[in-house]
Amino acid sequence: MSDTISVRAATSWRDRRRFQRLPWAIYANDPNWVPPILSQERLLLGWGRHPFFDHAEMVTLLAERNGKVAGRLAVFVNDTHNAKYDEKRGFFGFFECVDDPAVARELFATGRAWLLQRGMTAWRGPVNPSLNYTCGLLIDGFGSPPVFLMTYNPPYYAALIEACGFVKTQDMYAYEMDVALLAKLVDRYRPAVMASLEGDDFVVRRFDRKHLASEIRTFLEIYNRALDGTWGFTPLQQGEVAHIAAELGQIIAPEFAAFAMVDGVAVGAVLALLDYNQIIRKLNGRLLPFGVFRLLWGRKRINVARAMAVTMLPEHQQSGLGVVLLDRLVESAKPWGLSGWEFSWVLESNEASRGSLRRAGTRLTKTYRIYDRML
Repeated sequence: MSDTISVRAATSWRDRRRFQRLPWAIYANDPNWVPPILSQERLLLGWGRHPFFDHAEMVTLLAERNGKVAGRLAVFVNDTHNAKYDEKRGFFGFFECVDDPAVARELFATGRAWLLQRGMTAWRGPVNPSLNYTCGLLIDGFGSPPVFLMTYNPPYYAALIEACGFVKTQDMYAYEMDVALLAKLVDRYRPAVMASLEGDDFVVRRFDRKHLASEIRTFLEIYNRALDGTWGFTPLQQGEVAHIAAELGQIIAPEFAAFAMVDGVAVGAVLALLDYNQIIRKLNGRLLPFGVFRLLWGRKRINVARAMAVTMLPEHQQSGLGVVLLDRLVESAKPWGLSGWEFSWVLESNEASRGSLRRAGTRLTKTYRIYDRML
């Protein structure tokens, strides 16, 4: 008897619960998987109020094989991206699937039909739901868990996606560096950078703990301007900036965030986040009622931090201020007793950053891939 595969939109409470719970079956025997925070995921799937969907439309698809859940996929249109790039491009994300090409084909065929109905001509993914959130398919580096806000998946996912006609469009990389090596690198370059800044009214200051939400909004504004010309980048909209600022305000350690100030104006910023996955993996998807407290109480035991962004306004990107900001990270790491950093993610097309990290002696540990396909 041949398998019967069906795909439908997950609109009922029961189907949405099954959609979210599928990874617990996929990764049942994988010690490196970190369960998502279910309440956060529901917002990013458009099942709650999230400002990303002020400018986007999404459908969540659930696949069954012989009546048992076997795959899932979110497919969406991001109006902000299409307006910026003058495209008619759809996107996919939140992909999970058993190792069965037939199930993957049915999921992507249904998603393709949905996008064609909306006039799209191409699609890209995985993004969950954009490059400003978690994104990319892990294709190399399966031997360790992901750090905070990075993706993870079984090795066979690449074959499933490529069998559905998708081809690589861009890779992204994660690099590791131990604390001592970063300190040595900063010591090497700091004198030259400081000499070049002599005479400028220049200071580096930490984020102000008393006005953290405002500080994070300023950081995100710099982030938007600094990354404007980066491959695939879509700026965060004002609603997203406010939403992300509120979320980060609950977990950020101000010691790991700083501004570069020139003449009293913030022209660059650095932000690192502790690897909360070391705690989240023990929460089994539940942040409430005590998960937030476990994150805050347990973070002093976290031994790795993720350097997410060292960003400069375009007119300062060749100034060397990034080294001074990294110096602040080095100093901040000392009382926390960190053993290492992950710099992630770095685009394949960002040759300058990749070259700097290689010369600094970092170790490439993980590779993630974004795929494209014409519709």
